[in-house]
Amino acid sequence: MTSMYTTIEKKLKSAFAPEFLDVIDESHMHGGGTLHETHYKVVIATKKFEGMRLLQRHRAINEVLSEELRSTVHALALHTYTPDEWVKKSEIAPQSPNCRGGSKSDPLL
Repeated sequence: MTSMYTTIEKKLKSAFAPEFLDVIDESHMHGGGTLHETHYKVVIATKKFEGMRLLQRHRAINEVLSEELRSTVHALALHTYTPDEWVKKSEIAPQSPNCRGGSKSDPLL
């Protein structure tokens, strides 16, 4: 069985041919450490984002990962750059905040 991390990485590499890609499993920061492979941060720099607005970039990634977002992935933080934007970036992507709950597996109130 392929891990969700590997699935996300393979799909993004295939769709965007990134110059830089970092997929970070942040599940340990959420749900008291009981959730596994549900919260991710993606930092990606690709020429395919040139001429795209931030919302368009996020939608493109969400489309590629639509199956994962419908099923297993609860949260996906995106930090999207063109190669030029990435080179000019002087710091790493911002830290993700702690989760406030609301997992897809939680019963409805």
